[in-house]
Amino acid sequence: MQVRAIHLKLGRLSGVVKEALLFSYEVACEGTPLQGSRLCIEEIPVTVYCPACDAERALASIQHFRCPICDTPTPQIMQGKELEVAALEIEG
Repeated sequence: MQVRAIHLKLGRLSGVVKEALLFSYEVACEGTPLQGSRLCIEEIPVTVYCPACDAERALASIQHFRCPICDTPTPQIMQGKELEVAALEIEG
Protein backbone atom coordinates (compact mmCIF):
# COMPACT_ATOMS: atom_id res chain seq x y z
CA MET A 1 0.00 0.00 0.00
CA GLN A 2 1.12 3.51 -0.83
CA VAL A 3 -0.13 6.67 0.90
CA ARG A 4 -1.08 9.17 -1.80
CA ALA A 5 -2.29 12.06 0.37
CA ILE A 6 -2.79 13.14 3.95
CA HIS A 7 -5.66 15.51 4.67
CA LEU A 8 -4.98 17.67 7.69
CA LYS A 9 -7.21 20.11 9.58
CA LEU A 10 -5.14 23.02 10.84
CA GLY A 11 -6.63 25.60 13.18
CA ARG A 12 -5.34 29.15 13.22
CA LEU A 13 -4.52 28.78 16.94
CA SER A 14 -2.79 25.40 16.60
CA GLY A 15 0.68 26.93 16.91
CA VAL A 16 1.71 25.45 13.55
CA VAL A 17 2.62 27.66 10.59
CA LYS A 18 1.05 26.24 7.43
CA GLU A 19 3.86 27.40 5.14
CA ALA A 20 6.55 25.88 7.38
CA LEU A 21 4.68 22.57 7.53
CA LEU A 22 4.30 22.43 3.75
CA PHE A 23 7.95 23.37 3.26
CA SER A 24 9.26 20.64 5.57
CA TYR A 25 6.77 17.89 4.66
CA GLU A 26 8.61 16.51 1.62
CA VAL A 27 11.96 16.33 3.44
CA ALA A 28 10.38 14.71 6.51
CA CYS A 29 8.73 12.04 4.34
CA GLU A 30 11.90 10.93 2.51
CA GLY A 31 12.58 7.24 3.03
CA THR A 32 9.23 6.61 4.71
CA PRO A 33 5.93 5.13 3.44
CA LEU A 34 4.76 8.74 3.00
CA GLN A 35 7.42 9.57 0.39
CA GLY A 36 5.75 11.03 -2.70
CA SER A 37 2.47 11.78 -0.92
CA ARG A 38 0.68 15.14 -0.88
CA LEU A 39 -0.20 17.12 2.21
CA CYS A 40 -3.64 18.71 1.82
CA ILE A 41 -4.35 21.29 4.51
CA GLU A 42 -7.80 22.62 5.39
CA GLU A 43 -7.43 25.79 7.42
CA ILE A 44 -9.94 26.03 10.28
CA PRO A 45 -10.98 29.54 11.37
CA VAL A 46 -11.26 30.53 15.01
CA THR A 47 -14.84 30.29 16.22
CA VAL A 48 -15.96 31.47 19.65
CA TYR A 49 -19.17 31.22 21.63
CA CYS A 50 -20.82 34.55 22.39
CA PRO A 51 -22.91 34.38 25.58
CA ALA A 52 -24.75 37.61 24.76
CA CYS A 53 -25.87 36.38 21.31
CA ASP A 54 -26.08 32.72 22.44
CA ALA A 55 -24.35 31.76 19.19
CA GLU A 56 -21.05 30.64 17.72
CA ARG A 57 -19.24 33.31 15.73
CA ALA A 58 -16.13 33.24 13.52
CA LEU A 59 -13.58 35.82 14.63
CA ALA A 60 -12.53 38.42 12.11
CA SER A 61 -9.17 38.76 13.87
CA ILE A 62 -7.38 36.56 16.38
CA GLN A 63 -6.08 39.74 18.03
CA HIS A 64 -9.46 40.46 19.67
CA PHE A 65 -11.58 37.74 21.24
CA ARG A 66 -14.83 39.66 20.96
CA CYS A 67 -18.06 38.79 19.21
CA PRO A 68 -17.94 40.34 15.71
CA ILE A 69 -21.68 41.12 15.94
CA CYS A 70 -22.25 42.59 19.44
CA ASP A 71 -18.61 43.20 20.54
CA THR A 72 -18.97 41.18 23.77
CA PRO A 73 -15.63 39.78 25.03
CA THR A 74 -15.56 35.99 24.96
CA PRO A 75 -12.83 33.54 25.96
CA GLN A 76 -14.76 30.38 24.96
CA ILE A 77 -13.07 28.96 21.85
CA MET A 78 -15.21 26.44 19.95
CA GLN A 79 -12.77 25.66 17.14
CA GLY A 80 -9.46 26.84 15.75
CA LYS A 81 -6.96 24.85 17.85
CA GLU A 82 -7.11 21.73 15.67
CA LEU A 83 -4.11 19.86 14.35
CA GLU A 84 -5.75 16.69 13.18
CA VAL A 85 -5.37 14.10 10.44
CA ALA A 86 -8.82 14.03 8.83
CA ALA A 87 -8.21 11.43 6.10
CA LEU A 88 -5.62 9.35 4.28
CA GLU A 89 -5.73 8.49 0.59
CA ILE A 90 -4.20 5.04 0.11
CA GLU A 91 -3.54 3.17 -3.11
CA GLY A 92 -2.88 -0.48 -3.45
